[in-house]
Amino acid sequence: MIKLSNSVSEIRGIGPRYLKYLEKLEIKTIKDLLWYFPFRYEDFSKIKKINEIKPEEKCSIIGVVKKINVRRTFRKKMIIIEAIIEDSTGQIIAIWFNQIYLLKNIPLGATLSLSGKAKRRGKKLILSSPSYEIISKQKLEKRFYQETVHTGRLVPIYSETKGLSSRALRYFIKPLLELARNIEDTLPDFILKKHRLIGLQKSLNQIHFPSSLLLAKKAKRRFVFESLLLSQLYLLKIKRKNALLKAPKINLNIPLLQSFTNSLSFPFTECQRKTIWEIAKNLHQRPMNRLLEGEVGSGKTIVAVAASLLTIKSGYQVAVMAPTEILAKQHFNEFKKILKPFQVKIALLTSSTTKIYDDELEGKISKQSLNKIIASSNPILVIGTHALIQKNVRFSCLGLIIVDEQHRFGIKQRKKLIAKNANKNEIPHLLSMTATPIPRTLALAFYGDLDLSILDELPKGRKKIITKVITPKGREKVYGFIREEINKGRQAFVICPRIEETEISDIKAKDLITLSERLNYEVKAVKKECKKLSEEIFPDLKVAMLHGKMKPKEKEIIMKDFQENKINLLVSTSVIEVGIDIPNASIMIIEGAEHFGLAQLHQFRGRIGRSHYQSYCFLFSESPQRSITNRLKTLVECNDGFHLAEIDLSLRGPGEFLGTKQSGIPDLVMSSLLDKKFIEKVHKQAQEILQQDPSLKKWPLFLASFQKFTQKTHRF
Repeated sequence: MIKLSNSVSEIRGIGPRYLKYLEKLEIKTIKDLLWYFPFRYEDFSKIKKINEIKPEEKCSIIGVVKKINVRRTFRKKMIIIEAIIEDSTGQIIAIWFNQIYLLKNIPLGATLSLSGKAKRRGKKLILSSPSYEIISKQKLEKRFYQETVHTGRLVPIYSETKGLSSRALRYFIKPLLELARNIEDTLPDFILKKHRLIGLQKSLNQIHFPSSLLLAKKAKRRFVFESLLLSQLYLLKIKRKNALLKAPKINLNIPLLQSFTNSLSFPFTECQRKTIWEIAKNLHQRPMNRLLEGEVGSGKTIVAVAASLLTIKSGYQVAVMAPTEILAKQHFNEFKKILKPFQVKIALLTSSTTKIYDDELEGKISKQSLNKIIASSNPILVIGTHALIQKNVRFSCLGLIIVDEQHRFGIKQRKKLIAKNANKNEIPHLLSMTATPIPRTLALAFYGDLDLSILDELPKGRKKIITKVITPKGREKVYGFIREEINKGRQAFVICPRIEETEISDIKAKDLITLSERLNYEVKAVKKECKKLSEEIFPDLKVAMLHGKMKPKEKEIIMKDFQENKINLLVSTSVIEVGIDIPNASIMIIEGAEHFGLAQLHQFRGRIGRSHYQSYCFLFSESPQRSITNRLKTLVECNDGFHLAEIDLSLRGPGEFLGTKQSGIPDLVMSSLLDKKFIEKVHKQAQEILQQDPSLKKWPLFLASFQKFTQKTHRF
């Protein structure tokens, strides 16, 4: 019996060269290889006689090699192998390029199964670069297509790497399936029956070498169900475990909340009111682990301020972690302004700046002095970046952690911040915030261990941002309009795509591995655009740029000048900041808008329209494709971030939509996260399993599978 834990080096034909390629695909064990599933199938199941073949048709034939030779084209320096294949109805030529070894592999007189696309060459048909297999007499006498690997069937196509083709992967996997006949099923029988799932052995065979597309689909469903079930169990177990932990009991101080509400110059939306009450109860009753989702401009910050105030006034400390220095400084100024009537001590801690605000006085403070205050039992609200998780920072009584734009922080960073609390008997409450609206079903699959609060209502009086898709012809007219608006005192953002297509004709985005490489391309794009706008389009206006390679001090000066309206037009990288609040900015230009998803474009648009001025978002597209123009027009018609997220999800898929793989959810599951009923069904099954036996000991094989899953996942 085959051991799934054995190294792939034990498989016949896998030597050091292939081991290196397999490792690139993270395939180390036999199980890794068996669970390396195809992403599509080539349908070569139509087996035809040679005289039945039609041009441009995908098909398979069986024939005898009557002649095989090689010729060279001197102009293109190419080697061409030509073989004449014959069956009882006629002959056809098969050709292969630069594969001289085929002269040895395909002997004269051999019977071949060939699969490929028929193309017309003059009056004749040829098979260009077909897959082939030599068919023995024994196979011919049987139903040979059940035995084939590369031809005459639904042929699996895998994600490849240089030096390792789908053909090689099929060659390694096919014999393994024979050896894997005795693998025991990891899913309990009652789950298989209840959800009509096919067994493990059959699923492995049918996902790799399916008899039909229907069986391939059933096999995929079984593996998706199992992976998602393990993921949901993991998240639910975390949620249960966290509920048993001890967290600070924050006073449900209703007079304080009323006083806070009365101190504001604007009314809460109904959503904000409901969410603040939800969080206040959570902080009082049990450990909080909550995701706060909100539309851009929906007022997440004020909810975070309310939670912070309750925590501070209960005698605990609060840490607010922002992804960038600019956003941390913005939060510092905003929290300071809102909490002014409540005498809250607030500190700012970034790599370049350390400040403290206390008793309406603000000043610089050394990091050493601030660390001493944080380490004392003083209730203090500390706002910062990654600097909060530096070695020297130690909170004495951390009651609440607020992580802004949580998708931009890794799990390890959040764990480090939690570990900063000196009181090991209590874990701090956690509030994660994101302005990326995540559809509810996806949030259930991806953040099943978190409670969810949603702000899907904008403050009253906000004007709808007028959004337009601009083709190259309309560019000059838009520039004229922007000039008029700036002359009225307004300001504008220009967002450049991450990578300018013209600059990377030979380099794909996925090949820009390092952050440094990506930033270099971003800077080039921004510099080029800034130069054009300042020298050619708006030479009389103040144009500045902002990008990730600037020093913190440079960024701070630029943002300060922009906030004070000393800069008319700011050219920025697409990923520079989230949450920058410039009420006077009423124009947004997005260059190369087709490079972004709808949810991301909606996020950019949310940087404007934050005051009473009418705001405008112009999507500049260089693509003439109607499908791209229609997708961008969705943004023109719709201002609902959650609806746009649903559309974006269906167009781009969950993996790209989330932009992260830290969930531990496999790619196979990612591709199935659009099916709401399916996710809800799996979630319900996970809940039922934990009700029956939280330890999973009733099902030893399933427990072992779960333990292996938890070792590999990147979540807590």
